[in-house]
Amino acid sequence: MSKIKIEGMQFYAYHGCFSAENIVGTHFSVDCSLVVDTAEAAMTDDLEKTVNYQAVYLLIAKEMEQPSALLEHVAYRILKRLHDCFPLIEKGWVSVQKHNPPLGGKITKVAVEMSSEDIKNLI
Repeated sequence: MSKIKIEGMQFYAYHGCFSAENIVGTHFSVDCSLVVDTAEAAMTDDLEKTVNYQAVYLLIAKEMEQPSALLEHVAYRILKRLHDCFPLIEKGWVSVQKHNPPLGGKITKVAVEMSSEDIKNLI
Protein backbone atom coordinates (compact mmCIF):
# COMPACT_ATOMS: atom_id res chain seq x y z
CA MET A 1 0.00 0.00 0.00
CA SER A 2 1.10 3.53 -0.74
CA LYS A 3 -0.02 6.93 0.46
CA ILE A 4 -1.10 9.56 -2.03
CA LYS A 5 -1.00 13.02 -0.46
CA ILE A 6 -2.42 16.25 -1.80
CA GLU A 7 -1.55 19.11 0.51
CA GLY A 8 -2.27 22.80 0.71
CA MET A 9 -5.32 23.00 -1.56
CA GLN A 10 -6.59 26.58 -1.22
CA PHE A 11 -10.24 27.65 -1.43
CA TYR A 12 -12.43 30.65 -0.68
CA ALA A 13 -15.67 29.33 0.79
CA TYR A 14 -18.66 30.12 2.99
CA HIS A 15 -18.60 27.60 5.83
CA GLY A 16 -19.47 28.64 9.38
CA CYS A 17 -22.08 28.95 12.07
CA PHE A 18 -22.29 32.75 11.97
CA SER A 19 -24.47 34.37 9.30
CA ALA A 20 -21.66 36.77 8.35
CA GLU A 21 -19.45 33.78 7.46
CA ASN A 22 -22.07 32.63 4.98
CA ILE A 23 -22.11 36.07 3.34
CA VAL A 24 -18.48 37.23 3.51
CA GLY A 25 -16.69 33.87 3.44
CA THR A 26 -13.03 33.26 4.20
CA HIS A 27 -9.97 31.30 3.13
CA PHE A 28 -9.74 27.56 3.72
CA SER A 29 -7.10 24.96 3.01
CA VAL A 30 -7.51 21.22 2.67
CA ASP A 31 -5.00 18.38 2.92
CA CYS A 32 -5.75 14.76 2.16
CA SER A 33 -3.90 11.49 2.40
CA LEU A 34 -5.18 8.36 0.69
CA VAL A 35 -4.03 4.77 1.19
CA VAL A 36 -4.09 3.07 -2.20
CA ASP A 37 -2.53 -0.07 -3.67
CA THR A 38 -0.39 1.58 -6.34
CA ALA A 39 1.75 -1.47 -7.24
CA GLU A 40 0.10 -2.06 -10.61
CA ALA A 41 0.23 1.62 -11.54
CA ALA A 42 3.90 1.75 -10.58
CA MET A 43 4.71 -1.23 -12.81
CA THR A 44 2.56 -0.25 -15.80
CA ASP A 45 2.70 3.58 -15.72
CA ASP A 46 -1.10 3.49 -16.22
CA LEU A 47 -3.18 6.28 -14.63
CA GLU A 48 -6.26 4.03 -14.65
CA LYS A 49 -4.57 1.77 -12.07
CA THR A 50 -4.34 4.48 -9.40
CA VAL A 51 -6.24 7.49 -8.10
CA ASN A 52 -6.04 10.57 -10.34
CA TYR A 53 -4.83 13.56 -8.27
CA GLN A 54 -6.66 16.04 -10.48
CA ALA A 55 -9.95 14.17 -10.09
CA VAL A 56 -9.46 14.19 -6.30
CA TYR A 57 -8.79 17.94 -6.34
CA LEU A 58 -11.86 18.66 -8.47
CA LEU A 59 -14.05 16.53 -6.18
CA ILE A 60 -12.78 18.41 -3.10
CA ALA A 61 -13.24 21.77 -4.85
CA LYS A 62 -16.86 20.86 -5.59
CA GLU A 63 -17.51 19.91 -1.95
CA MET A 64 -15.93 23.17 -0.77
CA GLU A 65 -18.47 25.10 -2.89
CA GLN A 66 -21.36 23.72 -0.81
CA PRO A 67 -21.72 25.81 2.39
CA SER A 68 -21.88 23.98 5.72
CA ALA A 69 -22.10 25.21 9.29
CA LEU A 70 -19.45 22.78 10.57
CA LEU A 71 -15.99 21.84 9.33
CA GLU A 72 -16.79 18.36 10.59
CA HIS A 73 -19.58 18.12 8.02
CA VAL A 74 -17.30 19.36 5.23
CA ALA A 75 -14.63 16.78 6.13
CA TYR A 76 -17.23 13.99 6.30
CA ARG A 77 -18.70 14.92 2.90
CA ILE A 78 -15.24 14.96 1.31
CA LEU A 79 -14.31 11.55 2.74
CA LYS A 80 -17.63 10.01 1.74
CA ARG A 81 -17.37 11.28 -1.84
CA LEU A 82 -13.75 10.12 -2.11
CA HIS A 83 -14.75 6.61 -1.04
CA ASP A 84 -17.82 6.63 -3.30
CA CYS A 85 -15.90 7.81 -6.37
CA PHE A 86 -12.58 6.00 -6.00
CA PRO A 87 -12.96 2.33 -5.03
CA LEU A 88 -9.16 1.89 -4.96
CA ILE A 89 -8.98 3.98 -1.76
CA GLU A 90 -8.48 1.69 1.24
CA LYS A 91 -8.40 4.48 3.84
CA GLY A 92 -8.36 8.23 3.77
CA TRP A 93 -7.68 11.26 5.93
CA VAL A 94 -8.71 14.82 5.35
CA SER A 95 -7.93 18.04 7.18
CA VAL A 96 -10.10 21.11 6.57
CA GLN A 97 -8.61 24.35 7.89
CA LYS A 98 -10.39 27.69 8.27
CA HIS A 99 -8.04 30.67 8.19
CA ASN A 100 -8.63 33.70 10.44
CA PRO A 101 -11.79 32.36 12.14
CA PRO A 102 -14.00 34.99 13.83
CA LEU A 103 -13.53 33.81 17.41
CA GLY A 104 -12.87 37.14 19.12
CA GLY A 105 -9.07 37.07 19.03
CA LYS A 106 -6.08 36.67 16.76
CA ILE A 107 -6.14 33.05 15.57
CA THR A 108 -4.30 31.85 12.49
CA LYS A 109 -6.60 28.91 11.79
CA VAL A 110 -8.77 26.17 13.18
CA ALA A 111 -8.92 22.70 11.67
CA VAL A 112 -10.81 19.43 11.72
CA GLU A 113 -8.93 16.29 10.80
CA MET A 114 -10.98 13.19 10.10
CA SER A 115 -10.20 9.71 8.86
CA SER A 116 -12.36 7.17 7.14
CA GLU A 117 -11.66 4.94 10.16
CA ASP A 118 -13.42 7.53 12.35
CA ILE A 119 -16.59 7.34 10.26
CA LYS A 120 -16.36 3.82 8.78
CA ASN A 121 -19.95 3.01 9.79
CA LEU A 122 -21.19 6.13 7.98
CA ILE A 123 -19.53 5.68 4.58
